[in-house]
Amino acid sequence: MQDFFEFKRHKTSYRQEIIAGLTTFLTMAYIIIVNPAILENAGIPRGPSVTATILAAVIGTTIMALWARRPFAIAPYMSENAFIAFVVVKVMGYTWQVALGAVFIAGVLFALLTVFKIRSWLAESIPMSLKASFAVGIGLFLTFIGLNETGLVVLGVPGAPVRLGNIAQPSVLLAVAGFMLVIVLLARRVHGALVIGIIATTIGSIIAGITPLPASLVSLPPSLAPIAFKLDIAGALTPQFFPVVMVIFIMAFLDTIGTLIGLSMRADLLDENGNLPEIERPMLADALATIAAPLLGTSTTGAYIESAAGIEEGGRTGFSALVVAALFALSLFFAPLFTIVPPHAYGIALIVIGSFMINPITQINFGDLTELIPAFLTIVLMIFTYNIGVGMTSGMITYVLLKVCTGRGAEVKAGMWVLAALSVSLFVFLPKV
Repeated sequence: MQDFFEFKRHKTSYRQEIIAGLTTFLTMAYIIIVNPAILENAGIPRGPSVTATILAAVIGTTIMALWARRPFAIAPYMSENAFIAFVVVKVMGYTWQVALGAVFIAGVLFALLTVFKIRSWLAESIPMSLKASFAVGIGLFLTFIGLNETGLVVLGVPGAPVRLGNIAQPSVLLAVAGFMLVIVLLARRVHGALVIGIIATTIGSIIAGITPLPASLVSLPPSLAPIAFKLDIAGALTPQFFPVVMVIFIMAFLDTIGTLIGLSMRADLLDENGNLPEIERPMLADALATIAAPLLGTSTTGAYIESAAGIEEGGRTGFSALVVAALFALSLFFAPLFTIVPPHAYGIALIVIGSFMINPITQINFGDLTELIPAFLTIVLMIFTYNIGVGMTSGMITYVLLKVCTGRGAEVKAGMWVLAALSVSLFVFLPKV
């Protein structure tokens, strides 16, 4: 097993990888509850949706672990599920079966593009400044999510989009205490600091009466019968539905590239040219998971930015992803136990991770505005639009435009022209609602 996952080359161990896998799982276990809650707005029954969400994560993450051998977890994406539920179904009036048909089509396209190495060619055409901005932007995006989940930052009043939360609130005080505990443990080089912080904050929340104990620890998974294999591929292939298929495809396509590059940079998995060796493997794992997800009855899947939590704990191989997959499999029967972790507990891990992911900013050329401005827009728009895809597309479009307008178009690789065109098409096809 150690040889298969190349523990020696990555300077890791079973203990390190297990702690990393546990950390990643704890920071993303919320998807078990949140994804079904969102998709319920599209008419997908919540019980079966819980089972579909877990199985999609198990399948995708297992493929990532054994085929790609990378420390990245896969699960249904948050932005795409909201797009399907609130835009495609609620506003545009399509059925969830047709929407899942579009997800399936996108997954097949991903697989084909990966097999023919088109996705890797596109990824390798991205300049280092933008790759660095993906990592920084994702880190600050995670921090913003964490600040919101802990209650330290909340929606503001008119004229102020956000403001300081109620720091006298018990859950916020617990989050601050948990954050300080994690920082002290990290400073003292204690392994498993993030896990200890999450568990300690959860226990404190239970003792304080903020988080109730689950009614039961064990439960049988709801049947998949009402939603499995109910997707409508024919309905998704109609001309009027084409813009929706394109949006789902482009959003997931670009999100995956940005996430994989950003996480790989933090895990020090990129080569001397800033590329992820054998990037086709994690991309194919992502594609196969996206094909499986709509068959099960859930939305687009992809590499999760919360994998950064496990990477920060030392996860460097697919073994940590295998641990995540095993924990998701267990959650089929122990969902009440695994989902007891409150937002103000896992939120502190996201804040800490963000602080470690800003380091690649030093790889951005601040003396060249054609490099700086696209990177800057990528970072700030990821955060302030609350959408990784919007930040990436804005950065790619701006990069090409600035290079051309300053007479330096020759610096733009062929793949970047394709990515910029895809980025423009996202805004063209995005339904105006």
